[in-house]
Amino acid sequence: MASREQFSSNTGFVMAAAGSAIGLGNIWGFPTQTASNGGAAFVLAYFVLAFCLAYPALMAELIIGRHARANVVTALRGISTGPATYKLGSFVGYYGVIVASLILSFYAIIAGWMLTYLLESVTTMLGWVEAGLWLTEFGFERNLISMAVFMLLTMAIIAKGVAGGIEKWSTRLMPMLLVLLLVLIVYVLMQEGAAEGLRVYLLPDISQISPGLIVSAMGQAFFSLSLGVGTMLIYGSYLGEKESLPKLGAAVTLVDAGIAFIAGLLIIPAIYVAKQYGADIFTDSGDLIAGPDLIFQVLPVLFDSMGGVGLWVAFAFFLLMSIASLTSSISMLEVPVSLAAEETSASRFQATLLIGSVIFIFSTVILMNFDSLFGFVIDLTTVYSQPLLGVVMCLFVGWIWHRNNLLQEIQKGHADIEKTLFWKIWPAYVKFFCPVLILTAFIQSVI
Repeated sequence: MASREQFSSNTGFVMAAAGSAIGLGNIWGFPTQTASNGGAAFVLAYFVLAFCLAYPALMAELIIGRHARANVVTALRGISTGPATYKLGSFVGYYGVIVASLILSFYAIIAGWMLTYLLESVTTMLGWVEAGLWLTEFGFERNLISMAVFMLLTMAIIAKGVAGGIEKWSTRLMPMLLVLLLVLIVYVLMQEGAAEGLRVYLLPDISQISPGLIVSAMGQAFFSLSLGVGTMLIYGSYLGEKESLPKLGAAVTLVDAGIAFIAGLLIIPAIYVAKQYGADIFTDSGDLIAGPDLIFQVLPVLFDSMGGVGLWVAFAFFLLMSIASLTSSISMLEVPVSLAAEETSASRFQATLLIGSVIFIFSTVILMNFDSLFGFVIDLTTVYSQPLLGVVMCLFVGWIWHRNNLLQEIQKGHADIEKTLFWKIWPAYVKFFCPVLILTAFIQSVI
């Protein structure tokens, strides 16, 4: 079994955990979900659910992870109390590993598109027109190559380990991401049409809040924070015993929700700026364009309208998207790699190479059957699997793991936790309210 690494600092953990949370889920998913779910009404629902459901579930994963100091399967087995819960822990752990791998299989495809558009802005600057057209035209060959490049980047970081790979690159990439995001926001908000976008984004129409909107907001919160699949459990296992888990969990949730909100400040106004330049930003039904079309059809119109500076803005934007993709993909790959490295004789490098190759193959299968598999895998993992896995994590902490053991684990980094509002509310909340609320929203979505 491989020796257990640790994050070298709180900052390293927050950057890595925020990097996992802050990816396409925030900078692409959150604004497009906002665009297709009533604008500011969705933003309001998202923030409520991020702290009422996602934060308690995040705490469950961090506490289990640090206690077990192991991969997700071993961790859940370790807090089991009998044969039945041991089997449940094994099933949930392995299913979480599969879901994390499936998420990375479609995520790598989308991230590959970000890389092609990043390169297209460079080829356009150099006057390589044909290369630029190939990079932006949807095709199997382009998709396969760009996905392969992205997977290699992800594998290269994971193979280096926790401190030398995940933490090192997260602390480098995250500040760069924030700077790029803020620069682009300042630029876009100065353009004509941005004010209309801000109104849509910041002034909620409460009448638009519906069960469907709430389910979308819950799914976004869980996907954004990488919950249910063991990512945060793994990161928690790399934390030292002196760290206050409630404070670190709150910091990650705040940073994640904050970045999602800031990303919306860029994307939603940018849609309305693009409208000023002739982009068609509404669907036939009158809703704002969302999904891949938002990034790859609406925003390029905006960049083209800017003239020479538009190429640099496009370069900065897709560099931002590529960085965000990478900080999230490394956390997803760490889930299966940590299991293989700890439970088999394989080294971290061998585990990374093997599992990365398997995910690459499955991504290729998705590309070969794109119309039928791409949307199906996204719904299976993010809409259905992640919330249900999140429920089980809450059940393990609330019902299976002994309350005194739970308290002792949190006290390691927060000696007076019993006197805090967190301990007075969270144990009962994660035991009763979280599972019921998540399942209620989930059942409504299925019905």
